[in-house]
Amino acid sequence: MATTQSPPSGAEAASGEAPGRGRPRRARWKVMFVVLLIASLLGAAVWVVLGSKLLVVREVAVRGISLLERDKVLAAAQVPLGAPMARLDAEAIERRIRKSREVESVSVTRDWPTTLVIAVRERTPIATVEQNGLFHHVDRFGVTVLTTPARPAHLPLLVVAAPGAGDPSTREGLAVLRELPHRWKSRLVTIEALSAESVVLRLEGGLDVVWGAAGRAEEKHRLLKALLATKTGRAARTIDVSAPEVVTTR
Repeated sequence: MATTQSPPSGAEAASGEAPGRGRPRRARWKVMFVVLLIASLLGAAVWVVLGSKLLVVREVAVRGISLLERDKVLAAAQVPLGAPMARLDAEAIERRIRKSREVESVSVTRDWPTTLVIAVRERTPIATVEQNGLFHHVDRFGVTVLTTPARPAHLPLLVVAAPGAGDPSTREGLAVLRELPHRWKSRLVTIEALSAESVVLRLEGGLDVVWGAAGRAEEKHRLLKALLATKTGRAARTIDVSAPEVVTTR
């Protein structure tokens, strides 16, 4: 049986295109338009973040400082106002600020859209060391935070042969100091660490406590407290709790 086809419409015949042939071409144009639109939007977003004046540093907030002056932190940070927020190297800024001896740690974050936040953790002096007529306030690591001509009344004097952050006796003396209960810290005048294994606490009232090396602090504290409650303990000028198994007095 023979089949017949209907003749093309007048418009189709005039254009010379087969029916439905123009649809894929229009679809391709739509896809290209969407791709170009997305690319334009992405380009605009990148420009806003990296190149425009909209997201730039307008304020630098410095938090957590009491020893340091704000101007000193800003000078170390070297953050120019007007710099694009996204281009700032936070790690490089932190490295520069950490060079200040008063800084133990620092964190730099972005508070969008225009504020850079510098959060500083300062070193806290816990003892003082006398050298050449000056008093160096040292933190828990033995790092000098401040230097003054007069001895600070609120810090115990640390006596060691070679004070410094890398000295074992310095580290051990400070370790003992950190583990002491507040009751003994408030009475502490001098902490003597002539070796890493022999730390002596000199308390107000003339009592010396041979503490030994750091460690077993709760046990030593309990024995010392119990002994001072006795007549023998109150009469003692030196109490040795360095070996808690055998406590001696003299």
